[in-house]
Amino acid sequence: MRGRSGPKVAILLMLACGGCGPDSPPPQHRAEGKGGSGPLPVLALEIRYTYRDLNRAWAFYSELLGFPTVADHGLAKILQVSSSSYLTLMDASLSPHSPEDPKTVTLAVVTEEVEGWWEYLQEQGVPVHTPLKLGKGQPHDGFVVLDPEGYFLEFERFNPHPENALLLARLKRETSLYPPAGGDLPAGREGGRPRHLGVQATVVWLYYRDLSRMEAFWTEALDRPVLVDQGWAKVVDVAPTGFLGLVDGSRGLHQATLEKAVVLAFLTPHPEAWQERLAWVPGFALRLGAEPPPGFWMGEGVIGTDPEDYFLEWSFPRDFPGNGTWIRSLGLEPGTGFF
Repeated sequence: MRGRSGPKVAILLMLACGGCGPDSPPPQHRAEGKGGSGPLPVLALEIRYTYRDLNRAWAFYSELLGFPTVADHGLAKILQVSSSSYLTLMDASLSPHSPEDPKTVTLAVVTEEVEGWWEYLQEQGVPVHTPLKLGKGQPHDGFVVLDPEGYFLEFERFNPHPENALLLARLKRETSLYPPAGGDLPAGREGGRPRHLGVQATVVWLYYRDLSRMEAFWTEALDRPVLVDQGWAKVVDVAPTGFLGLVDGSRGLHQATLEKAVVLAFLTPHPEAWQERLAWVPGFALRLGAEPPPGFWMGEGVIGTDPEDYFLEWSFPRDFPGNGTWIRSLGLEPGTGFF
């Protein structure tokens, strides 16, 4: 994102900076010098990718992978991956990123049916980056494929293993998302994936030069624990079925890069509280932008970057008819004044 400007950035940067003026009250935690006194709510995690051919990407994720479309705004399609994680596909004309920017991110689909997903995607001819690896006693099994424009998509199972104990305890409390039966499909395209292939959760893997610094940043910013510690890779708690993965860029699927063709959004009904918190987190860089044009899918929020320039947002869907299915999937009812 460094060095980019102009209307595309203004469209996406939707910060209406309430509570950050000179007359705003100081945060209660200012004397402590910390970003907050406890975890603030995150209902779901959303990632946004940029495409030259949006319809081709939409067909891949909605028809082949069977992720339901919960909101369709023309140049942006929002799909539900797990019960509290979403993937937004953005046309390059709308995104602040270029399709040529490095795709330094991996979306991991956490599933108990890794072998079934492998068989299905092999039958569909999806390009493979890393073939299925199974190992007795290993902490995880999985494989990596490529989406139509080169984003990495991992299918991963976290096995019973000491390093996975906290994450598995969390997943036990949640329900996997399977394709709905016949006529009960939600708004959007009908998926082609077999109905026995589920999604427990997602991990959004980000790649860093200084992993120790980024672990300190994220655990302070979110006030949430590390659930899995693999040494060179960490999984941080965020939402019920949406997790953040931090990776040493010298050892992961990607190298750390300056530009990254991804936006990471934390869906919360209280962005103003997050703004107050993040103002006191070392390394968070606030970015100011313009109000989005009428009908844009997100409401007011906090926009910024982490210490290694991943683009971040704390916001919530606007309460209008185009977002009704999305809002209901978050367990809320449109028109109830939830924010």
